[in-house]
Amino acid sequence: ASTRTRISFHTAFSRLGGRVCDTTGFTFSSISKGESLEDTARVIAGYADAIVMRHPETGSVAQFAKGLRVPVINAGDGTGEHPSQALLDYYTISSEFDRLGKTIDGMTIAMVGDLKHGRTIHSLCRLLRLFRNITFHFVAPSALAAPQELLDSLKAAGHHVREFDSIANGLPGADVVYATRIQRERIEGGEEMEGYSEDYRINHTAITEYAPKDIIIMHPLPRDSRPGAFDLATDLDTLPNLAIFRQADNGVTMRMAMFAMALDVHKDIDRHFHKWEGYRPRRYSDSDADFY
Repeated sequence: ASTRTRISFHTAFSRLGGRVCDTTGFTFSSISKGESLEDTARVIAGYADAIVMRHPETGSVAQFAKGLRVPVINAGDGTGEHPSQALLDYYTISSEFDRLGKTIDGMTIAMVGDLKHGRTIHSLCRLLRLFRNITFHFVAPSALAAPQELLDSLKAAGHHVREFDSIANGLPGADVVYATRIQRERIEGGEEMEGYSEDYRINHTAITEYAPKDIIIMHPLPRDSRPGAFDLATDLDTLPNLAIFRQADNGVTMRMAMFAMALDVHKDIDRHFHKWEGYRPRRYSDSDADFY
């Protein structure tokens, strides 16, 4: 289970005034005793007004939700989808573009890393498909390339799709770069890792040499900072256009909105904005404070 996603949903529901009952590791409870996913779903639905579910198998959340009368939110199902992450990613791009005077229609976004197993990439692409005239730069070795059906769906929606095997070619002209870590837990054997090297790592040098100065740098987190991981580098942390922590912060806001809409209480929520005086994450740069 994702610690960040679970805590973000928990915080969102609590801030709306709800009470949270959570559990992890279904494999160690009733399901391990032979109970079907459908039976588990029906029982839990009797305890809650809304359910947030994360499961390692693709399609499991849809199976869980089938026939239930309470809303079920997909918090990630295997290599399938991560819709709440896509929504907060959209909100982040929109917020950053407001500051820059840009629009999502007509933008160029570079997606770098494990595009085959990264469900955040899959969900964000499907959401962005609803906009117009976007250029997608997919940057990955062939073994970790985005699914062909995803590329075909973007082309069918009128968008431009280009594939690159290096960030030197994929970053120029991009308004946004969305990096993802290698999903090692979903890779069987080492064949798919072949070809993934330091050349795919986005660091300060790569941004300086290949990317526009106002490029927005995003990552769904966690980023793998271990040697040999080739994930988003920490030497980017002082850049004001590094949006990864603002991106994470936006998760609570977006998930509050999801709960409010799913439970049909959005009209009852106080619409007056107030300045948030709460605790800020420890890991943000001095320049990042300008965006809060």
